[in-house]
Amino acid sequence: MDDTKINEGGVSLLALIMLVISSAIGAGIFDLTSTLATAATPGAALVAWLVTGIGVFSLAMSFKALGAAKPELTGVSDYARAGFGDFAGFISGWGYWLSAWLGNVAFATMLMSAIGYFVPSLKSGNSVLAIVIASLISWALTFLVTRGIEGAAKINTVVTIAKLIPLAAFIILGIIMFKMDVFTAHFWENFTTNLSQIHYAPATGTGIFDQVKGCLMSLMWVFVGIEGATMMAGRARKKSDAGKATVIGLLSLLAIYVVISMLPYGFLTQEQLMNIDHPALTYIVEDMIGPVGGAFVSIALIISVLGAWLSWTMLPVEATSLMASQGLLPKWFGKLNARRAPANSLYLTQVLVQLFLISLLFTDQAYNFAFSLCTAAIVVCYALVGAYQIKLAWERRSVKMFIPGFLALVFEVVGITFAGLQFLWLCTIAYVLGFAFYYRARKEAGKTVSKLEWLMITVITILAVGAVIALISGKIGV
Repeated sequence: MDDTKINEGGVSLLALIMLVISSAIGAGIFDLTSTLATAATPGAALVAWLVTGIGVFSLAMSFKALGAAKPELTGVSDYARAGFGDFAGFISGWGYWLSAWLGNVAFATMLMSAIGYFVPSLKSGNSVLAIVIASLISWALTFLVTRGIEGAAKINTVVTIAKLIPLAAFIILGIIMFKMDVFTAHFWENFTTNLSQIHYAPATGTGIFDQVKGCLMSLMWVFVGIEGATMMAGRARKKSDAGKATVIGLLSLLAIYVVISMLPYGFLTQEQLMNIDHPALTYIVEDMIGPVGGAFVSIALIISVLGAWLSWTMLPVEATSLMASQGLLPKWFGKLNARRAPANSLYLTQVLVQLFLISLLFTDQAYNFAFSLCTAAIVVCYALVGAYQIKLAWERRSVKMFIPGFLALVFEVVGITFAGLQFLWLCTIAYVLGFAFYYRARKEAGKTVSKLEWLMITVITILAVGAVIALISGKIGV
């Protein structure tokens, strides 16, 4: 798609910005303060935000720079393919698809927990009634997207605005009730728990490092989705809008996240925030203004999850459609219906979501396993974006391009290392399941799997077998 060409029926800049914001803001923001308080004091949390801000901003700038330098490319897998070959494109695209639809399983359980504030029988998120309701909503969103992705994007814009209003109301309330003495009381001290006794210890340099480390993965996850505009670039009114939307959306998210996650430190002590019920923001506001506040936030959470769920119903099928057009997946994945929606991919994705939802009736292990894979897969996708930015910068001898790519790559690699490399090991299992599709796609395109690709497939398969054995034997967990 030509960068200067206007696609009159395409997705507008505002809709792309809202897609970035809505894709990232799900349920995580409503529990973020409690998650941070478990790991860090206010001072260390702010340091973690600074580190994360630099990392995700570098990633956003990489998306923007790549969009400008390579307007013919679309989406995270396209960058990996252009930079490192078809197999790298498959690894990136398949991992992105996995991360996206597995995230929908979380949205389902979170939505039921939010409704559970009003209907206690749904609060667990995995009762029979909760799974039935979540399944109906999931299928309804799928049918909505099959009616046309551009139309779904417009609805998403309205939903995003609706869920930002309650968050703005909380910011105003939090500022009014903010107490500086509470915020600064233990600014640089770390809480450590030993049985039921909580100790207060001065945070040394190492202590602060450990606190920041404990925050990073949670902070990285609340930004998953900032590539939403890039994934929809092929459907944008103007392709260059995707880069603008990514940066504008990212800066907006940073401001919202930092303010909302830090304000509660000035209302409740860290110990209170650590032990508050989940989702934390619901009960913080309930503590501020009573049950009406808890109800208000619960409604906001329901709207927020629905908006994110709609976004993540659109995004994974964009990845599979793109891969099908490039010969990385069979053509079946990219087949469009009369409204230009990839119906086959949508229905397949929904069937898989449904299976995971049903599995929640019997165990929550499938949920935890899914998110271990999800974490590693999305980090691999982002790391390949940074790596391609570095490669392009080297070819063009551009320091300006090199710096954000380098920072983005380092941030993602350090993040997965902090989270635990066992998650990356587990991720190999999910990739093995996609190799049959990759082989089929190569045959359809009249191409063969190269010797190097067979070598990489063999290595990943061996690692996956080892991961399964380690998982069954209990040597690694999720």
